[in-house]
This record gives sequence, C-alpha cells and structure tokens, in this order.
Amino acid sequence: MSERKSADLSHFLNPRGIAVVGVSAEPTRIGGQALKLLTDFGYQGKIYPVNPRYPEVHGLKCYPDLLAVPEPCDLALIALSAAQAATAVEQCGKAGIPFALVLAGGYAEVGAEGKALQQQLVETARKANVRMVGPNCLGILNLKDNARIGFGGTAQLRTLKPGPMAMVTQSGGFGFGVVAVASYFGVGCNYAVSSGNEADLSLLDWVADLIERPDVEIVVAFMEGITDGRRLVAIGERALELGKPILVWKVGNTAIGSRAATSHSARLTAGYELYRTAFRGGGLVEIRDVDDLVDIAKAFAIRKLPAGDRIGVLTLSGGAGVLLADRCVESGLKLPEFAEATTAQLRETLVSFASSANPVDATANGYNDNFASYGKAVRIVLADPNVDQVLARPPRGKSARPWSENLVQALQGVDKPVILQWPTAPDDNGDVVTYLEQNRVPCILGAGRAVHALAVLTDFARKRRDFQKHGRRPLKRIVEKQSLDLPARAGTLGEHRAKQILARYGIPVVKEALLRPEEIDALKSPPLAFPVAVKIESADIPHKTEAGAVKLSVRDLDGLKQAAREVIAAARKFKANARIDGVLVQEMATGTEVIVGAVNDATFGPAVAFGLGGIFTELIKDVTHRFAPFDTATAREMINEVKGAALLTGYRGRPALDVAALADTLARFSLLAADHADRIAEIDVNPLFVRENGVVAADALIVLKA
Repeated sequence: MSERKSADLSHFLNPRGIAVVGVSAEPTRIGGQALKLLTDFGYQGKIYPVNPRYPEVHGLKCYPDLLAVPEPCDLALIALSAAQAATAVEQCGKAGIPFALVLAGGYAEVGAEGKALQQQLVETARKANVRMVGPNCLGILNLKDNARIGFGGTAQLRTLKPGPMAMVTQSGGFGFGVVAVASYFGVGCNYAVSSGNEADLSLLDWVADLIERPDVEIVVAFMEGITDGRRLVAIGERALELGKPILVWKVGNTAIGSRAATSHSARLTAGYELYRTAFRGGGLVEIRDVDDLVDIAKAFAIRKLPAGDRIGVLTLSGGAGVLLADRCVESGLKLPEFAEATTAQLRETLVSFASSANPVDATANGYNDNFASYGKAVRIVLADPNVDQVLARPPRGKSARPWSENLVQALQGVDKPVILQWPTAPDDNGDVVTYLEQNRVPCILGAGRAVHALAVLTDFARKRRDFQKHGRRPLKRIVEKQSLDLPARAGTLGEHRAKQILARYGIPVVKEALLRPEEIDALKSPPLAFPVAVKIESADIPHKTEAGAVKLSVRDLDGLKQAAREVIAAARKFKANARIDGVLVQEMATGTEVIVGAVNDATFGPAVAFGLGGIFTELIKDVTHRFAPFDTATAREMINEVKGAALLTGYRGRPALDVAALADTLARFSLLAADHADRIAEIDVNPLFVRENGVVAADALIVLKA
C-alpha cells in the first residue's frame, strides 16, 4: 500500500488518544502489557481500553467497541487475533480513527491462508481510509514523549532513554533490543518503529518521515528487504541534503539468510550487491553490527564534519600510535606531515624523547605534569592547517577529569571533529566518559572501531561536500531513446539480433555476417577477412560455448565451411528442437576483456554491472554496479572502482587503453537498459574488448520479458 498518499505520521508517533482494542486485565497478556506500558511510563494522552467483557480495567472505563470511544482518539492499538483484526480496522474508519497498529502475527509470514487474511486486512484499511503499522509487529516506542505503544519485554525497560536517534526495524524483537544496547552505551533514541509485515506503512515510509523531523539527527534502518529500491536511493539523497545519516543494517544477504528473511515476514530480498550499490550513494551508511551503530552514532553526535581526510593522531603509547596509524591507512585516511610550526611547537612542549611526527607519541612522561603538556599537544595538532580531524587516546586515572575539562573548553569554537579512543575499560573513569560524551566528545573502545567511525564520518562529509557543490546531477544523455523492433514474446534473442540492438545505441560491435545453413557449401569467398570466428545463431542456445557451437581462429574457406557444419551439428546434438537461424561469421577481436551486464531487478529496476573479464570476474569478483541510466562521469567512477583498473590505464609499461570510449559505452549501455526496462530483463556483453583506440563487443545476449 506504499503508493497511497503519504500521511502526516505525527499523531501516530504521539497520539492524543489511544484505544487499546482487546485490552486484558491480565498484565502478562499482550492486551494487558499494552495497557500497562501506557499507564506506567507516563503517557500524557487519553487511554481508552476496548473490550466488551469489562466495564473497567485498572480504574479506566472500558468501552465495548471503537464506535463508543470518545474523541480525541488518533490510534487504535489492536491486540486481537489475525482473524479479528480486520473488523477492528473497519470500526476505526467508522469512528474517525486515522491510524491502526496491528500486533498479531499469523498473516503473510505463515503461508497462503495468512496471505489471504493480510490481503483482507489491507483492503479493509483502504476502504476505511486508515493507515496501518503491522501486522506481526511489536509496536512503536516514543521515548521522547513517554508513549510506549505495543508490547514486549524490551519495551518495559526503564533503562531506555530518549536521544537524537530514530530506528525503524523489520524485526521488532531484535531492533528494540538494539535500542536497549545503544541506550546502555549512551546513545539515546527518540523513536523506534517495528514495521512488521508492512501491509501498509513500510520501513521506507517511516525512514522518509523520521529523517525530516527536527528532533531526529540520525536514523537506523534494520532491513531484511524492501520492494522499492529506487525510493531508498532517493531517501538517501534527501538525507545527504539534510546532513542526516541513515545507518542501514541489511540482513538476509546470503542464500540461507535470504530464506530466513522470507520465512520471517514473507519478504523477498534483492541481491546484496545491489543494496551495497545503493548504500554507497547519498546519506546511506551500511553497518554490520551494534558496535558500528553505537560508534558511528557517537561520531555524528559531534555535529561537526571534517573538511577532508587528513588525521592527526596523538597517543601516550608508541604501540597504540602505530596501531592507529595502520588502521587509518587501511581505511583510506591520511596521516599528513605536520606544518613546520606545529612540529616546532610540539618539540618545545613535549619531552625530548617524545615523537613529534604524526602519529605523536607523547610518552608516559605526562604523569609528571598531570598531562598538561599532552593536552597542549592536542590543541597544537588541532590547530595545524594540514589536519582536518584529530584522533587521540586520553589519559586515565586522577588526571583524566581535569584533562578532559580542558579539552572540552579548548574545543569551543573549533570546527574540527575530535574522537577519543578510550584507552581502558569503559567503567574505568566512567564518569569522565559520561562528561565527555555529554559535551560531544565521543569515547570509542578499540582502535579499529574508532578509526572506522572516523572513516564513516569522513566519507559522509565528502559526499555532502560533493552534493552541496553539484546538487542532484542531471542526466546528460549521449544518445536519444531509440525505438526497437522487439518480438512480443518473452525469451532470448540471438546474438546477431542482440548486437543490432547494441548498435542502435551506438555501442561498437564486431563485423559479422549471418549465413543461412544452405548458403555455406556454396560460398566462393569469405564474407570477412580471415581469421574469423564461427558460431551458431540460435535464440534457443544462449550459451553457445557450452553446446560446442563456437569455433575460433578459422583461417581459410574450407575451414570456415567445416566449422559451420560442425557448429550446426553440435547445436542439434545439444538441443534437437532448437531454432537455428544460421551461422554467424565474425571477425576475431582482440584487446583487454571486460564484461558489461544489466539486469532489470524487481526491487531496484535496471542496474548495470561492470568488471574485468576472465579471472577477475570469476575468482575475485572484481565487479561494480550502478543503477541505470547514468552518464559518462558515473561510468568513469565505475571503471576506477574495480581492483584491476590499472590494467586499463597503462600498467607496467603496457599502453593505456581507451577509457573514454569504455565510459561512453557504459553510459550508452545504461540508457538502453533504462529506456527499454519494460521489455528487457537482462543484457550480457561478454567479452567487450577495450583497445588503445575504442572498444568492441564480441558477444551479446539479451533476454526479453513479455
């Protein structure tokens, strides 16, 4: 139901009144838990228990049905069985209650009967003009306004605390548990939404809403799968525009995980590589565990983005400095040389046996001056024009508090982020950790974790600078949409026809001639100069090599005739009923092999894959993706991303290849895939040869959908 007009969800998050339908006097039952969460945690709105069995519940008047509930009532929390929920949703419409939260499972996640119940629920909500969360969910936590709307053990924890984070989770039990863990480590959450089966409002609906809220600075999305990948990309762009990251925790990325995700909520998931393509753009940040969430949320809580990727590192231990330096370099961050003035000041400030280079090793001599010289060193490095951000290890013990207070004071008016890699147990000087983080100086355990948080902050800042400079880059078409004469049926096109379609979009293809079988023996001269390749032309045999229907480096006319007979015989042996349209004779092409492919994904639409051919694709999976259509600038980004890109630009004395022609071809290929996404399911060009001058497609496959 995501195509329905978007609604203002403010009264879903903080309703003026809530009807608890199916309320129970037993606090352990779901209907009893739901009521207890509202009454025990200070919900400020009206509470309307609904159950015809009770005149009152825990001192509150109980209503027989939703039609009897007085106004204002913005939300019905439906704690009924799957078979009964649709009736309650219908009553919501009649009572003028705009939102419903359906807790029960037993819908699409359990099979055909459940799917039918869910479809009935959806149709009822549509007719009633009611927007709905669920079914099969835990509810909504609004910790900012004390509205805990739902059930479950985690929702009853008093350790949960509000903060600038919001979370939307397709697994309520797991996601709410993550909120509890984040709270423990000092990351508060204003809103948490369990989206359940998403019969109506989806994870993307909620993320799009929450990212716009002024009391939300960062959104976390625990995602098994979505149905509209392009909307995810668009929301990511909006997040970047707002300067608010969306941390995406995608699961179901393996074959087994994908099956588990499907059985959990009947939610299919696209290939993980396409999700990763989406995560690289906009304000989306992929995370893989709760440590990532906590660390990155703390880094963004600084509310300062670095101007570049240059890191100044300071420690009281040489080994720690080496470790942090290694992790920075591995993460693509730079440790620049300090300016001469900085180095001179550090030498004056620190003891003679300290290291004044980056990373700075101030040594344990700080114990002799209560680490005042070390604090001054941090300020000196922070002021260096070659440094964009600082990563330091603070002292511990009795010196930790005064040192930290001086640091907080020094950071006032400074626009460079500072992250501290906490050097000891989190409860050692725990009060200092709390003080620092309350003043937006994050303390992160572990060298790798601290550096990863900085790297994420740096990459987000880079993307935001690019966005602010260029905005949403309009597509620069290099070829207009071409009309294609495609057969109405679904299925595979022959190679010759596929190449004709490529040529319509200006993609260079090898010279070739299609000969009818009866023409072969009568040939007096070759259609092309030798050597040539000889292949079967059959839409029913898309993988000709597997059928033995390809002969390469044929060097004379007799050999051509013999090769033609052999590929025809091989094709008929491989598939007796295959349609044979002829024999394809084509020039032998050379160059560096790359592959280009496109798939019209059900979630993300047309997407293009690019990689170097041969071992690079088969063994090391050196492939990158983009969503079609795109321009040559994006195509160049793709080319530069593959690990073997140096082979195209002149590696170890080899001549540089025509990367400009390759980028042009990728852009044209993307336009073909996007322009005809209604008919083209897949395209495969393998190999595409890249030469010193130009490129040429030696083989092509196109699969049509009806």
